[in-house]
Amino acid sequence: MHLLAAVPPPLPAHTLLVFLTQLAVLLLLAVALGRLAQRLGMPAVVGELLTGLFIGPSVLGNLAPGVFGWLLPASPVQMSLLDGVAQFGVLLLVGVTGMHLDVGTLRRHRGTAVRISLAGLLLPLALGVLLGVVLARTIVRTDTDTGVFALFLGVAMCVSAIPVISKTLSDMNLLHRNVGQLTLAAGMVDDAIGWFLLSLVSAAATVGVTTGSVLLSLLSLAGLTLFGILAGGPVVRRVMRLGATGDHPGPTVSAAVLIVLIGAVAAHALHLEAVFGAFGAGVLIGTARRSDLARLAPLRTVVLAVLAPLFLATAGLRMDLSALADPSIALTAVSVLLVAISGKFAGAYLGARLSRLSSWEGLAIGAGMNARGVIEVIVAMTGLRLGVIDTAMFTVIVLVAVVTSVMAPPLLRIACARIDYSEEEREREAEHRMLTRYAPVSADS
Repeated sequence: MHLLAAVPPPLPAHTLLVFLTQLAVLLLLAVALGRLAQRLGMPAVVGELLTGLFIGPSVLGNLAPGVFGWLLPASPVQMSLLDGVAQFGVLLLVGVTGMHLDVGTLRRHRGTAVRISLAGLLLPLALGVLLGVVLARTIVRTDTDTGVFALFLGVAMCVSAIPVISKTLSDMNLLHRNVGQLTLAAGMVDDAIGWFLLSLVSAAATVGVTTGSVLLSLLSLAGLTLFGILAGGPVVRRVMRLGATGDHPGPTVSAAVLIVLIGAVAAHALHLEAVFGAFGAGVLIGTARRSDLARLAPLRTVVLAVLAPLFLATAGLRMDLSALADPSIALTAVSVLLVAISGKFAGAYLGARLSRLSSWEGLAIGAGMNARGVIEVIVAMTGLRLGVIDTAMFTVIVLVAVVTSVMAPPLLRIACARIDYSEEEREREAEHRMLTRYAPVSADS
């Protein structure tokens, strides 16, 4: 009886009703706006990202506050339910994306990926820190130490968003292109370093940074990566082979989802970002047999058609554009946007050109890595929770996430249209098409 009494009660009826309504409204509007974006010649991700702005305080909150208050009540439990679904969706999205990463190509072009990543990270980081120092002494009112605020803004400027990049590349059929592969690889490195730097900001804002905490974070990152390279591949391929029983894809799909979740758990337990672990797990799944990967077509369909739109739709729910009516906040927003866009573009472009890629390839990679998406939102929420930024600055940083994600697709389309297909890309595209069309196959294939 004592143990039963400790179990929390089920969700109240009204909480469940609101939660189900939120899912239905978000998915309906995300799909509708995604279709509209496609009709206008843009990827669906653009419309899906704008969903949160329409349902959130920026539009619905001002036009129909009563409806907004019922649909998105100021209840931590209610928002946590929605955040949980969104987090599950983003983990599977980055996992599916990792499955399409061509490890062989990246191994051959690892120097290029590293140069693009470092240039695309260090330049916006430096510009962001410099801007943070200026803003803290002039416009932004903060009780936080200037150094902590400046480092936080630098981190916010240097991150990319693997989930949004992957959805954009998938919508535009660019995952098989070399620029798509390099963008994913460089973005993964950027995000891994970005989360490491964010952990330093968090420590500085709470208990302070120590040599031990920095070394522990570095060892965790290196240890997880080394385990994946040395032992993760054979284990994952064995699990995928065990799941490939009979003609039904169900066991294989379950095995893949389990592997992605375990990767996310491992990364999060080591105080790294769960998204990093999920992406790495997806990369390991991608090394399995083609016959096993072909069984994952149903998972890709559900993730890209349902979970990914729900996740993207939640990005703007906490954003309030009415804060920009304040001239000082509007000036801050313009400054941060200019630094974020120019720093990331220039850094990635410079790294690409140093690797002897063409100008159009550099532009395409810069456009892809410039998309901040919900990773920027997570960074902003972390800063708000730590007290490093206020709600106005939160809105500014989330605005960067939305604007950079929306501007990436048209620039990618312009650049990629001017990049010639290679034979390697055509072979990768044919393989990708084969893997996304499930048909029962023999376990001996």
